Amino acid sequence: MAIRQMLRRSLSNERRSTEVPKGHLAVYVGESEKKRFVIPLSYLNHPSFQELLCQAEEEFGFHHPMGGLTIPCSEELFIDITSYLRR
Repeated sequence: MAIRQMLRRSLSNERRSTEVPKGHLAVYVGESEKKRFVIPLSYLNHPSFQELLCQAEEEFGFHHPMGGLTIPCSEELFIDITSYLRR
């Protein structure tokens, strides 16, 4: 539950600021409405997250309509995966 609160807090903070802290990456997640999350770069090396990146490549190629990395999965799945990676 703490990861959900942290990600939501991060999302609300990002509405006020578009800055991304050093060592982090902004991604857009969602199937219809896209939400912005800021994640540590270390997540990019994990096989579970790499699978999400492969899905993004298949769906969007190198064109991401949100202007940043867009991941085509549900917000719920993304939170579950990032909760697992945080452990």
